[in-house]
Amino acid sequence: MSTPEQLARFLAEVERRAYRHAAYTVRDDQAALDIVQDAMLKLAEKYLDRPAEEYPMLFQRILQNTIRDYFRRQKVRNFWTTAMSFVLPGQDDHADDGDAIEHLQLTSESDDPASQADTTQRLAIIQEALEKLPARQREAFLLRYWEEMDTAETATIMGCSEGSVKTHCSRAVQALSKYLESKEITL
Repeated sequence: MSTPEQLARFLAEVERRAYRHAAYTVRDDQAALDIVQDAMLKLAEKYLDRPAEEYPMLFQRILQNTIRDYFRRQKVRNFWTTAMSFVLPGQDDHADDGDAIEHLQLTSESDDPASQADTTQRLAIIQEALEKLPARQREAFLLRYWEEMDTAETATIMGCSEGSVKTHCSRAVQALSKYLESKEITL
């Protein structure tokens, strides 16, 4: 059994990575914050009695399920919004046209503004490349390389075989490489 302090430490450590993962997946900063908060609450409410070593796997599984729930809700909302727009003409939906790319403050080896601008531009292109990946490839890629999980853990979280994880990761790496080469970016 873990202590509340261990849970609080774990959540503080995982918070930023979980947010970035959710933001890449749902492409909505506010929704990503809600998803991470919901996942953290579910972990705290239901799994405080578990050993702290189990938290990473449990949290990732909860986070992935919360993301899937978000997409299911969006699908239903979009259906009803579209259906109601035919019934109630003139009720335009004024969606926010803001860009979801997070503005990062970067520190590079050089204080040269041109170097910092180049780094910012490269990061934006890499984020754009990640967003263009199919959902399962992006999920596998982020879990394996962003969260640094092994193939077995990723397979458990995604609910698929280890072979599927390897296939999704391989395809994601190929697609990212091809996209970055087309933008003349070398890492």
